[in-house]
Amino acid sequence: MKRKRYTTEQIIGILRQADTGKTVQEICRSNNVSEQTFYRWRKKYGNLELADAKRFKELEKENTELKKLLADQMLKNQVMRKPCQKSGEPKAEEVSSKRCG
Repeated sequence: MKRKRYTTEQIIGILRQADTGKTVQEICRSNNVSEQTFYRWRKKYGNLELADAKRFKELEKENTELKKLLADQMLKNQVMRKPCQKSGEPKAEEVSSKRCG
């Protein structure tokens, strides 16, 4: 079965239908989602307004970019330490003020 992706705005709209008095079963049936998905969305987006959801999405994107930058920097640090260790000089952790090179 093909998986349908809902935008954050659509998810919040679906969750707001529950505030109108419809049952969860009716809402899930009309939007073609499972009850488990509805409750998972409610746990994640339940008390968010539309503006909050947009900010949340921006923060998630920024967080992903920061994680990539951190991983790149850690890789660069690891690469910079290897020549020091292979040259027979003390490890970078052992000598804090002395640099290889």
